[in-house]
Amino acid sequence: MPTPSSQPSTQPGTPLVLVSGSGRSGTSSLAGTLKRLGLHVPQPEVEASETNPRGFYEPRWVIDFHKRHLKELALHNIDSRPHAVELVAERIATGEPTRELTEWLSGQLDHDQIVIKDPHAFWFASVWNDVSRDVGADLRWLTALRHPAEVVGSRDIAYLSSQPDELRLVKETSNVAGWVHAALLTEQAGRGRKRAFIRYVDLLASWREALMPVQEQLDLTFNTDLSSSEHHPVDDFVEPSMRKSQLTWGDVRTPEWLQDMAEEVWQMLGELVREPDQERAMRRLDEIHADYTQRYADAVALTFDHTKAESTLAARDAREAQRTTMERLRRELADERRMRADDRSLASLARAAARRLRRS
Repeated sequence: MPTPSSQPSTQPGTPLVLVSGSGRSGTSSLAGTLKRLGLHVPQPEVEASETNPRGFYEPRWVIDFHKRHLKELALHNIDSRPHAVELVAERIATGEPTRELTEWLSGQLDHDQIVIKDPHAFWFASVWNDVSRDVGADLRWLTALRHPAEVVGSRDIAYLSSQPDELRLVKETSNVAGWVHAALLTEQAGRGRKRAFIRYVDLLASWREALMPVQEQLDLTFNTDLSSSEHHPVDDFVEPSMRKSQLTWGDVRTPEWLQDMAEEVWQMLGELVREPDQERAMRRLDEIHADYTQRYADAVALTFDHTKAESTLAARDAREAQRTTMERLRRELADERRMRADDRSLASLARAAARRLRRS
């Protein structure tokens, strides 16, 4: 019979809200709102910048943790490659991410409710789920939703508008594919746990109304009654003007089938706002995920010759650059040797002249 100290605790863990979602989906606004509603952001935070003067509300350690591991795998936040999931899984299997997160998170639970925001978190969902359980945190997933045309275009459109159509098509297609992949993986990350979804546009339009279902779905305690119209610090933080990008599919160049796929993912995620575990929506998202994976494989096969040729040319250019560098270094070395020889000759003449002066 187990001793009392070895029996599993029935006490609920510290509520830990993990805010995820594609970058530029309103995750900073959402995390900043939750902080003003009484949740704690582990310190230190990433400092505000010119691109986000209102602040990121991201724990610096968490951002560095995710980015470092993704960089070592040559992955970025909205990587469109289905194979990226396997690469991250191999990294997780080493045990290093789990060890690091356990050490850090175990020292962050001295607050009633915690909010951690990082758009990279979905890549390491299994690590967050396992570590939270082991250290006594009750993990809840909160996903910010923003239309893919706005996410993709919020920063790139200004840059790409003056670029050739071919470049725009490549860049924006890759970004939309990355949004689809990230959205599908983020949705999968929170299955089987307390979770909620919130549209960015709803948060900005009426944050109290938008957060009412979130509060209930995630079982959170706020420092205000959301049914009250009494002024709150969030009123000074969240406003409709924060939605600077209001682009549509007409502003984005991407294949029609990918646009249709992204639009349906957006619609299905919208269904989860009302009912986070709606079976029909999750089943359809799984079907879309399978379709995306197959289409990606088809695209890779279709572009095999192009990819092989580009790789061959890149290797040839690298060899040529290396050859040019070596030739330059050889010339510089030869020049250095000649200069040293000349210096030795001058030194020899100087010594001979000195000896003659001494004899005279």
